[in-house]
Amino acid sequence: MKTFINIFLGFFIFESVGAVPITDPVTYDSEFYDVSLGELPHPFVYAENEQSDQLETEIGTAIPSIIQESYSSAPLTEEAEEEASTPKIIDGSSAQGSGVLVPQTQDGLPTCLLCTCLGTTVYCDDHELDAVPPLPKKTMYFYSRYNRIRKINKNDFANLNNLKRIDLTANLISEIHEDAFRRLPQLRELVLRDNRIRQLPKLPSTLTFIDISNNRLGRKGIRNEAFKDLHELQHLYITDNNLDHVPLPLPESLQALHLQNNNIQEMHEDTFCKMRDFTYVRRALEDIRLDGNPINLSKTPYAYMCLPRLPVGNLI
Repeated sequence: MKTFINIFLGFFIFESVGAVPITDPVTYDSEFYDVSLGELPHPFVYAENEQSDQLETEIGTAIPSIIQESYSSAPLTEEAEEEASTPKIIDGSSAQGSGVLVPQTQDGLPTCLLCTCLGTTVYCDDHELDAVPPLPKKTMYFYSRYNRIRKINKNDFANLNNLKRIDLTANLISEIHEDAFRRLPQLRELVLRDNRIRQLPKLPSTLTFIDISNNRLGRKGIRNEAFKDLHELQHLYITDNNLDHVPLPLPESLQALHLQNNNIQEMHEDTFCKMRDFTYVRRALEDIRLDGNPINLSKTPYAYMCLPRLPVGNLI
């Protein structure tokens, strides 16, 4: 009986040992991990009989600590967190710096929220403004048409060294400070039409385009030789201003001169040409409008001999 029991137990132990699976040795790709097993602090992580909110790491899936560090980002410093949380303005400046939203209008609104700022252009058309709003220093083109601006102050455009165009069409402007535009080094185009201007201020020599039509300049609104030093001026529009003369001298660069609907009654022979130089030719000035003036152009034919085209106006 004992012999039978010993044989049975021996057979049972043999079967148990044979049932244990034979595991293959674990191999690691050293090129991926770039670290030897001896350097791994915890090559495996076991989670037996532990309850945790995190997922348990399976055997053989732990990433070496060096690899884990490469996937995790360093904690942000206080300055970095503040910068990351601060909104950026359209010109790249922060809201706490000197961005385009910082200047405040008289209504307490930032200029580029009240108006529309696109790149270096500021549009303030039809906003019932009664003054020029503070502009970003990088402004190149400013449009504030159809508002209620009455006065242009000395510092309205101060330090705007990139400003190239100002358009204040259809406001109520009656007064402009003498130096409001003169100190703008890049100003090329000035549009002041449809206002109540009685006196034209000093102008920068960089201007190529001027439109002051439909104002109230009258006989004394343009000083003598106002356009003499504007050597780059190409277009000059002074229609509907009750002028009684052509403002002289006109720069040689001028291409278009519009003086319609004024009160010009006479023309001198040296208005456009040179009386003593019959060989002088003024080729650039091709567009002269004098229609709507009480002047007979046929009475002064020598005034146009140097021009490529006759002025438009009354010839009878």
